[in-house]
Amino acid sequence: MDAIDRDILRELQRDGRLSNQELAQRVGLTPSPCMRRVRQLEKDGVIQGYRAVIDPEAVGRSFEVLVSVEVKRDREVVEEFEAALQDIPDVVEAHRLFGSPGCLLRIAVEDLRAYERLWIEKLTALSGVTEVNSQIIMKRIKEPVGLPVDES
Repeated sequence: MDAIDRDILRELQRDGRLSNQELAQRVGLTPSPCMRRVRQLEKDGVIQGYRAVIDPEAVGRSFEVLVSVEVKRDREVVEEFEAALQDIPDVVEAHRLFGSPGCLLRIAVEDLRAYERLWIEKLTALSGVTEVNSQIIMKRIKEPVGLPVDES
């Protein structure tokens, strides 16, 4: 990956809806080689997809909670827990961690009542869960904007 590929990645992280022509202009290429590079980055799995960033309030999910979960340390139980998380749309991010807690979730729901219902009906009911701790997000200080793409 060279400096132009890194420029392409930076620009697409800022605005994934750039036309190929605009992207090419920003990175100093003509459209055809720019498109080839983007397609190659996609083929190589460097670019994994394109998404819209949605205002949580606009879709009724402005109540966010970080949840640490302890799961029984058994391979089958952990795999079953992770598979079950895929079926809970309110869990918008999930990370398995080294050490304790074993898992960190980011949950987005409408309000405290919706979170309480999720906590009671789903989170604590998942197989192998031994502990659930919640931290309610007061304010987002820094939004995710993509990964730094440094020169190597």
